[in-house]
Formats: sequence, structure tokens, C-alpha cells
Amino acid sequence: MPDPDSPEGTIELDLSDLDRYVGQQVAFNQVAEPCYTTDIRRWVQGMDYPNPIPWDRKFAENSKFGGIVAPQSFTVAMDYGHGCSPTFIGSIPGGHLIFAGEEWWFHGGLLRPGDSLTQERVFEGYSVADTKFAGPTVFPRGDTIHRRKDGTVFAKQRATAIRYLVEEANKRGVYAKETRTPKRWTKEELAEVAKARHAWILSNREGVSPRYGDVQVGDRLPRRVIGPHSIVTFALERRSLRENVWGSVEWYDPPHGGPDPSRGDFGVLDELRYDWDARSIDPRMGDGLFHGPSSGHINADRGDAVGMGGAYGYGVSMNAWFLDYVAYWAGHDGYIWHSKSQFRSPSFEGDVTWLDGEVVGKQDMSPFGVPVVQVKVKQSTQDGDVILTGTMEVELPV
Repeated sequence: MPDPDSPEGTIELDLSDLDRYVGQQVAFNQVAEPCYTTDIRRWVQGMDYPNPIPWDRKFAENSKFGGIVAPQSFTVAMDYGHGCSPTFIGSIPGGHLIFAGEEWWFHGGLLRPGDSLTQERVFEGYSVADTKFAGPTVFPRGDTIHRRKDGTVFAKQRATAIRYLVEEANKRGVYAKETRTPKRWTKEELAEVAKARHAWILSNREGVSPRYGDVQVGDRLPRRVIGPHSIVTFALERRSLRENVWGSVEWYDPPHGGPDPSRGDFGVLDELRYDWDARSIDPRMGDGLFHGPSSGHINADRGDAVGMGGAYGYGVSMNAWFLDYVAYWAGHDGYIWHSKSQFRSPSFEGDVTWLDGEVVGKQDMSPFGVPVVQVKVKQSTQDGDVILTGTMEVELPV
């Protein structure tokens, strides 16, 4: 999210604790049970994705799918830590972590109620850059392989995170609450947002896929809007993650040992730590809305304490919006094989997020063995500030 090209920053980071974990497998923290219809519905509700296939039983039964099917974005909800786990390794005293981007490779197929996935995670490595946001900043990378019960690979995710020093971020005040007041929307403005949202829903509610031969470079996707974002919508996003349900997670060690990021000392602020002993009695103590590093998303005081100036949105949601946006345009016969996104800023309380997409390329024979179109997406606020850029390779019927 911060600008990695800034020359600012002279503080030295001690990264010796991270160095000893590079290339290591990360503990198997798994969502213990298969997904259910309600899990899929809760996900699209939290992501504000009104495609009827994941939630409308009758509509889905009358479609080519014959029943409710999860969107590809739901894969991340089958995981504990939504891809952050293998990036949150080792201690950086006084630090905090936010998401910086995701890359996904899908291997065919979709998830249905009753399916389950297991994960293999590796801390791949990191880079360091000076940023305007927090000076010396660590960009850790982690890989997660999602497997079905039979061992076949369903998808692979590479997550990039940002680990920064809270004190330095607060000193620089890039997102300080004094400079960023949540927008108060007029009735007329909200009506325009609702109109745009409804128009996008109607743009392809039937799921008709454009033909590969008919799509041209330069074609623009229908514009989508999400928001206004609020503490309520941020809480709904968090609650849509299956890991956030009390008792849903079980802990497994890697076959050959390895660090467990859920129980490590990352150096985060005391008020943002989980209390695992207390959690065994009171599950809210391990609930990411109330406690833990992510609780600053809906607790404005904690968000301010980590340099975000108040409540702010989830990177995992931003990437889901990106995937769902293109998937909706691609229709029932479309399939996303690869996506890559970079987060430039969180979604903040009071803002809306506009999504704009354009076809930027076509490949008659791709590495995935099928023709694909390449789509570029930009997510921006009502003021035009870009918060995400991404590209995607999408199969369409020929």
C-alpha cells in the first residue's frame, strides 16, 4: 500500500528473527469442517456480491450448476488467516501488519456445499524498502497451496504483506485522523450510489458469458460501486470469514515441524495480541473482531494507534471485490485462471469503492491450455484515489 520508491526513512530494522524462517513451512491452522451453504451465502453477503448463484437456491438449481456454487473468491474463506499466515512470521518489535496484494493461480473447478480444503503454507521471503508511510518497511511474501480431500491442488495463493513500525507510521501521519475525516453522504448522493449499484447488478444477473471471439481489446466492463464503507460493513466482512466463527479452527503441525504464526510473538502492540489461554474459556478473546491484530479494523482507537487514523477495511475484501467483479462479467461459462493485485491503500470508513475494468489483451493459447482474455481493473474512491490495481486472465467460451 505505501509507496516503496520513497527515499525517506533512516531507521534500522532488526530482521534476524525473520531470516531464520525463510523457506520454512508454516503450521497447519485449518478450518476444521467442510463448507456449508450458509458459509457461502454469508461470504457473498459480506462481500456485497449479489450474483444469485451463491445464494438463491431456486435460481442456482435452474442454472447449469444445478445448485448453489461458491464464487472463486470464496477460496480464501476456506483458509485460516486468509493468506496472511505465512507472511506473519518472526518478531518485529513495535510492528504491525497490513495486506499489500495477492496473486492467485486456480486449477479448475468450483467449490460446492460439503467441500473442504486443506492448506500448505511456506514463508517464501521478504524485501525491504523505504516508504512515505512508515520509513523502513518489510514486504514479506507467503505461499499457500489449497488442496482437495484427494490431494489435488485446487488453487495457489501468493500473499504479500506490509510490516511496519507503528511509532514511525504515527509520526509521519500519512493516514492520520486529523487529515482524513469520513465523508458524510447526502441523501441525493446515496441515491446515485444505489442507482449505480443496481445498474451493475442488472448488467449480467443471468450470467451470460461473452464469446471470446466477440470480445475486443479496449472493451470496458460495466462499472461497479461498493459502499459507503462503515464499521458495520467492515464487521460484516470479518464475520463472513469462516475462521471467525467460534470453534471453527483446529491446529495441526506441519509434518516436519515449523513455526506457528498464530502463537508466535510478532512484536505487535499489547492491545492487539490474542490471549489464547483466555480463549479456551471465552472464545471472544480469540475473535478477530474484538481482539488480535485485526481488531483495529472496526475499533477506531486501535486503528488510530497503528497509524491508520481510525477504522479501515480489509485487504482480503478488496481482492474479493476484484475477483467477483470480473467473474460477474465473465458469466457462468467464464473461469478465472490467474489474477494479481496490488493494494495501494485500504478502503476507509465513509468512502465508496468504484471498480472499472478494461480488456487489455487476448491470448489464443495461454499457459492454461485455453484461450484467455486479459482484464485490467482499477479500484478507486469517490475522489479518484486509486486503492487497488490488478490484472486477470479469464477463460471465455469460444
